[in-house]
Amino acid sequence: MAAATKTKTRKLESAPSILPLYARAAIPLVPGASRLPFVPGGGGEIPDVQLQLDGVTADATAVANYAKVSGFALRDSLPPTYPHVLAFPLHMALMSDGSFPFGAVGLVHIANRITQYRRLGIDEELSLRVQATKIAPHPKGRSFDVVTEVRVGRQIAWESTSTFLRRGKGDPGATSGEAFPIVGEEVPASATWALPGDLGRRYAAVSGDRNPIHMHSLTAKPLGFPAAIAHGMWTKARALAALEPRLPDAFAVDVRFRRPILLPAKVEFATAEPDQGARPGDGEEIDFTVRGRGKKRGNRHLDGRVLPVKAKSKTQSKAKGKA
Repeated sequence: MAAATKTKTRKLESAPSILPLYARAAIPLVPGASRLPFVPGGGGEIPDVQLQLDGVTADATAVANYAKVSGFALRDSLPPTYPHVLAFPLHMALMSDGSFPFGAVGLVHIANRITQYRRLGIDEELSLRVQATKIAPHPKGRSFDVVTEVRVGRQIAWESTSTFLRRGKGDPGATSGEAFPIVGEEVPASATWALPGDLGRRYAAVSGDRNPIHMHSLTAKPLGFPAAIAHGMWTKARALAALEPRLPDAFAVDVRFRRPILLPAKVEFATAEPDQGARPGDGEEIDFTVRGRGKKRGNRHLDGRVLPVKAKSKTQSKAKGKA
């Protein structure tokens, strides 16, 4: 995040409503609409604004429904990807503001990194802070990050960085993250997942992410997809659910979203065992992938890596963009 002295913090009284934000985010798809002052997509730089929402407590029933769709076991703590769901309305509020240079619909989520410093209890009161970084060059256009912090009191207990791509004229010399570790095709699958055609709608119901590319082929085709595609964050959540017995209380998990999963689909999940790349130490380092089956094994949908971190929360004094 940018320096605290330059960042404007906007405190919200409640979580924004998602559907009106999606409507506003989609308006820039209408030719000429981005010229209106209240519509995002007018170009320029990303505003240096942080959104803050305090007093957030997860709903136990909503968490259970999310766990069921994503494959997590029911616990008295949040699934490691669930804080992303809690923060998603703030993401949409940030990107649907009239000062934001891009419309949210049409952006490509290309990477996500989550660091969990400790497990979060379902009944804990959380403070959410969300901010976007400056635009950076990318080989296929321009990219930016949305950084999320989840605090318990003055401690940062969870944080994430979501990287988005605005496709267009790119910079061939820019970094794209393609050097990210890859689990080879020769590594056998540990599981095969059959994904139903309505998975996008099921995940949207528990996450709030109702991007039209996930909902139905009729809404995905105008945006360039032959069918509805699975949410990238569902794929990440499902992979972590498969790894759940091996995850420590504190860890970081970094993924790259590769090829979209067209629904319905059957995909493979594979991990690198210790003699194939995962190394023992203060917890395991685990490489994993979600890929096509059979002759389509070369079609990687997601590549990821779990890394151990110290099991303690960051304090506010060390936080980026502290308010």
